Amino acid sequence: MIQVKNLTKLYGSDIAVNALTLTVETGERVILVGSSGSGKTTTLKMINRLIEPTSGSVSLDGVDTSSLPAHELRRQIGYVFQQVGLFPHMTIGENIAVTPTLLGWSPDRIIPRVDELLELVELDPGMRSRYSNELSGGQQQRVGVARALAAGPRVMLLDEPFGSLDPLTRQRLQKSFLSICTGLNLTTVFVTHDMTEALVLGNRIGVMRDGELLQFGTPYELLSQPKDEYVYELMSTPQRQAALVNSLVTGKPTEPVS
Repeated sequence: MIQVKNLTKLYGSDIAVNALTLTVETGERVILVGSSGSGKTTTLKMINRLIEPTSGSVSLDGVDTSSLPAHELRRQIGYVFQQVGLFPHMTIGENIAVTPTLLGWSPDRIIPRVDELLELVELDPGMRSRYSNELSGGQQQRVGVARALAAGPRVMLLDEPFGSLDPLTRQRLQKSFLSICTGLNLTTVFVTHDMTEALVLGNRIGVMRDGELLQFGTPYELLSQPKDEYVYELMSTPQRQAALVNSLVTGKPTEPVS
């Protein structure tokens, strides 16, 4: 579905992403992880052409995205940010309807679509007339997901979508996200700093550092066969945290993760 070949982004002499190559299969959830500045978000934005690459290519179903007008491409790909970016002067319904409206959908088609999407993200369709400042952070993020799905994209890009939410809300949204991806057979690329989230949500995980893709594989492959010490330290973070919590519960010292 998504093919990235030798994708590179330079800012002067600084390398943001260096010759990145990966394939995301139809219906797959690929998670990009790594420290801040590793190139995760830049990669995501190059897939969507919010940032133009210096070299390399991105293809969707064999079509080079550089051959499409950027605005046309973006209407085919859902994009969810950490800071949801809902338009405060628009109602929730109007926010969700932005892309269908730009595509020329009729009100008779848009209104039921908005209600369908609100139900899909587990919100009451009656909320369509409310404004973003009347919603909780978790509700706003659900609206952001609904807006990204409005025109029926097959591809979703998500940049730390749950990062600013409290743990319980985050867990509920992760569960909803998995259900939506499975139900719609969405192909997704998801950026996160949370390794537990990456392991729970991803079919495959790409570990990035200094603009390069260090290792790309299933959670099991990265946990059992880390390429180097950095990958090992990153992937074992949830285990170390779990061991620490267990020591607090049992009153026994933590055992080092082997």
